[in-house]
Amino acid sequence: MPRTPAAPLDVGLVRDLTLPHLDSAYNLARWLMGSPQDASDAVHTAFLRAARYVHTYAGGNARAWWLSIVRNCCLATLAARRPRDVSLDAMEPESASALAATESDAPEERLHLAQSAALVMQHLERLPSEFREVLVLREIEDASYREIGEILSVPIGTVMSRLSRARQSMRKSLAAEMNHES
Repeated sequence: MPRTPAAPLDVGLVRDLTLPHLDSAYNLARWLMGSPQDASDAVHTAFLRAARYVHTYAGGNARAWWLSIVRNCCLATLAARRPRDVSLDAMEPESASALAATESDAPEERLHLAQSAALVMQHLERLPSEFREVLVLREIEDASYREIGEILSVPIGTVMSRLSRARQSMRKSLAAEMNHES
């Protein structure tokens, strides 16, 4: 069977659609994949896929289109491997410190903020992936409910439900840890 010629690659369009959202793509991939190297590989694969299929972009929200491709690449990679839990241990040690960045010079306060950030990351890691991804997209990437729905290919009501359940689970988990410590 003869091959049909591929659509001409519009490098400028690919760049315009993806590069403004590259940090968000990497951050999402890192949370889904669990390691910086795997996240970089997934974003690279997603970029190649976006370039190959840019002719199918129908307009609209470029961020949602791009993050959907990144998410799908991550999920495909994870599905090809044996199922495993995402571990934040592979993340750079300064990640918790970056989350707790403050203008305060008080070492005790910085230590407390770094410990709090690390605790939140541990509890976020324990969430089921469907809850973790909506929480990361909403709270860390500041995506709208509509964008999250487009990225995950689910109705906005599902986004709202998952987000509510994720927040509730985080509250319970953190409260239980705080009660245990006291």
